[in-house]
Amino acid sequence: MVSEHAPQPAAQVLVASNRGPVSYALNEDGSLEAKRGGGGLVSGLSAVDDKMWVCAALGDGDREAVRRGVGEPGVRMLDIDADVHADAYNGIANSVLWFVHHLLYQTPVEPVFDAEFRRQWAAFETYNRAFAEALAEEAGEGAAVLVQDYHLVLVPGMLRELRPDLRIGHFSHTPWAPVDYFRLLPDDIAEQVLRGILGADRAAFLTRRWADAFIGCCTEILGGTGRTRIGVHGLGVDADFLRRRAHEADVDDRMAALREQVGPDRRTIVRVDRTELSKNIVRGMLAYRALLDERPEWRGRVVHVAFAYPSRQDLAVYREYTAEVRRVAADINAVHGTADWTPVVLHVKDDFARSLAAYRLADVALVNPIRDGMNLVAKEVPVVSDHGCALVLSREAGAYEELGDDAITVNPYDVSATADALHEALTMGDDERAERTERLAAAATALPPQQWFLDQLEALRQG
Repeated sequence: MVSEHAPQPAAQVLVASNRGPVSYALNEDGSLEAKRGGGGLVSGLSAVDDKMWVCAALGDGDREAVRRGVGEPGVRMLDIDADVHADAYNGIANSVLWFVHHLLYQTPVEPVFDAEFRRQWAAFETYNRAFAEALAEEAGEGAAVLVQDYHLVLVPGMLRELRPDLRIGHFSHTPWAPVDYFRLLPDDIAEQVLRGILGADRAAFLTRRWADAFIGCCTEILGGTGRTRIGVHGLGVDADFLRRRAHEADVDDRMAALREQVGPDRRTIVRVDRTELSKNIVRGMLAYRALLDERPEWRGRVVHVAFAYPSRQDLAVYREYTAEVRRVAADINAVHGTADWTPVVLHVKDDFARSLAAYRLADVALVNPIRDGMNLVAKEVPVVSDHGCALVLSREAGAYEELGDDAITVNPYDVSATADALHEALTMGDDERAERTERLAAAATALPPQQWFLDQLEALRQG
């Protein structure tokens, strides 16, 4: 129910997401330190008046800020019970819905939808209901509400019941599973997820492929999408920001350090990813090892600069995957390394300036996810590259829809073909590489983040 003591509804544009635009750290002296984020939603909302961002308190600092009444104007942070949030976020969103949409299950042994799953699903419902109720309280009459991602798939339907006057949109930042895989979910849960999103006036996706998969699931399971309109908005990158940031002093410093690690007159194959299971880092390294094994002319002449930033380390399967990335990198260095050549330069500490430095240095960018909603690294590298960069791109990345014509495309499971693609990329002529990079950069910046958000808002308001 909506609280009887709800604040006067005022916001005309609302965004809901698990993570908000600000987070808080609790210092040893008891003070709170705010850290602000960036991205398309932040810049998009900056162009809008009468706005509200509803998000979850993610840590002790966030929860303490809520309890003290500390906050940013236009941001409502929800102090959802920590155990409920953990079950909803790690138990369901990241361990079930993410796995379904990225096709990650080892189906002989998983998933197992048992009583524990049902307990966690109840927490997921509670978590989504908290968002729906907060949005209902904050929204002005007829306001536009843009609900973000797989964490909040039940919110549109719940919010529709509370506030039928609202214009509600849902945006999926992940792929959408094909119907046969989606039906791994228990029948009632699969239906609940679809009906949750279909509570929106408009459901939008990063590519036509993911939108069509959603329509296919709705058609097979529910008989159609009802009155919900389906849209596609291919998120691009902010060229002005990236190019400006990539030439600041700290990036120059990191470029110098990377050049020293790589060594003189060597080519670079760059990847920048979280150690997320879908990113396919291990097969990428195995392809690089195959390149060195089968094409000895590259030994001593190329370095794989791999930035694999730890992700979701509170889940055992992610810790094990991160350890495997380290093991494979160490194995390649042990087998092929020499006194003056380290074949794999692996960094696991997140450092945006160092990532930009690697983008600028890259001769080849390797982006080979098993499955990815978009993959902005594939779009960022051509925009930042100093001298042109060949892109080796998985056909299972959303970015393939826009960049495939000028990339070297690979099946992410085919290690041998990926090794051949790396060789093709390394031997690409300078003129061809420069021309492809120019076209890749144009496609990558066609819909920058602020315009991406405002286009969705306009489409939702138009009805």
